[in-house]
Amino acid sequence: MVLLAALIALTGTVYYMYWDKIPSTIKIRAGVEQELDFKVPVSGEIYRVKEQAAQAATVTEPVQSREAEPAAESISDAVESIHVDFAHTVKVKANEIDTYQMDLKLFGILPYKNVDIEIIQDKMLIPSGIPIGIYVKTSGVLVVGIGEFENRKGDQVSPAKYVLQKGDYIIQIDGEEIENKKQFIELVEESGGDDMVLTIKRNNEITDVMVSADQNQNEEWKLGIWIRDNAQGIGTMTYEDTDHTFGALGHGINDVDTSLLMNLEEGTLYKTEIVGITRGANGSPGELTGYIEYDSDNVIGEITENTAEGIFGICDEELVESASYEPIPIALKQEIELGPAQIICSVTGEPEFYDVEIVEVNLEQENINRGIVIQVVDEKLLTLTGGIIQGMSGSPIIQNGKLAGAVTHVLVQDSTRGYGIFIEEMLIH
Repeated sequence: MVLLAALIALTGTVYYMYWDKIPSTIKIRAGVEQELDFKVPVSGEIYRVKEQAAQAATVTEPVQSREAEPAAESISDAVESIHVDFAHTVKVKANEIDTYQMDLKLFGILPYKNVDIEIIQDKMLIPSGIPIGIYVKTSGVLVVGIGEFENRKGDQVSPAKYVLQKGDYIIQIDGEEIENKKQFIELVEESGGDDMVLTIKRNNEITDVMVSADQNQNEEWKLGIWIRDNAQGIGTMTYEDTDHTFGALGHGINDVDTSLLMNLEEGTLYKTEIVGITRGANGSPGELTGYIEYDSDNVIGEITENTAEGIFGICDEELVESASYEPIPIALKQEIELGPAQIICSVTGEPEFYDVEIVEVNLEQENINRGIVIQVVDEKLLTLTGGIIQGMSGSPIIQNGKLAGAVTHVLVQDSTRGYGIFIEEMLIH
């Protein structure tokens, strides 16, 4: 029993050591031979998920590991699978967009994980780093709190308690679409205390609930809820594409009270000017202060998606044409290395490069916004900001001339360090 327990503990330790060394999804550029150098004692088979008529991919391993076999094999040429051994460097080339899968085993014996291989079109993106003003409007109104009030009889009441929840989106009252807070308040007042059918979105499911308002001391009909219909702020644009699309922030816009990703109906990007910097310190994150004029003359883009990976949409043609930098290749996650890198941000008003070190690369991080850990080493940026501060979210991370990711968060206890998202995670939109 002692030996068995020791064996189980050893196996668990080995799995823990190697589990995050190979990601569950690997993206490969179409038409380019690439090296996968994970240095993990894992081997298995690679095979196609979808059959296509044309030749799609080849896999090449080091000569010393397959001396008696051909240098390359084609998956589509009647080959059901190809063996790969990640104890050595594996060279991969895919000729067209396709999907593959690998069934891997640790030491060639113990089940390890199934890995998806996605062949993607190579991308060239324009790194940005400019500050942006953000305005988003919710679909319906968001319930950010449930409370009580004193009605005309002097009783403490909460009409919406047990009916609505923090985080609900109210999208209709008695079948009428809710556009904003003002309209919602007016419809509640017009109800006169009669039953109302509220159509709500809760956990991505649509349902109807019934509730009736009560009058407060001012004879106003109320439900006893706090609601929000928009959010504003500043951030940093990560990239622009030549088709005028953009990606920014590297994380979603969450409601400050519920911490939930905001359900976007529409959103707008505005020019913004950095007017102040609060330096960060350990235990106290700093921030950029921006000045935004919310008028049509300052609009620079439309936000079409608010996701966990960032905000995305269409930017003005003039913005792309006036970009400070030329398009550069993207770096896939397996290409990112520990060591020197740079970020681009506009703390002084114009986008500039600042030196950082990539100190961790987490290929299998559950939190997609924390795949990269960087440390600011640039003395100028440390003097200006103390490191990573709020408002720098979305700042492009550049390594070896490639766009590797975007800054997402600061470590509260160490303002010189921050997290980043892999750029490939931002390109699924």
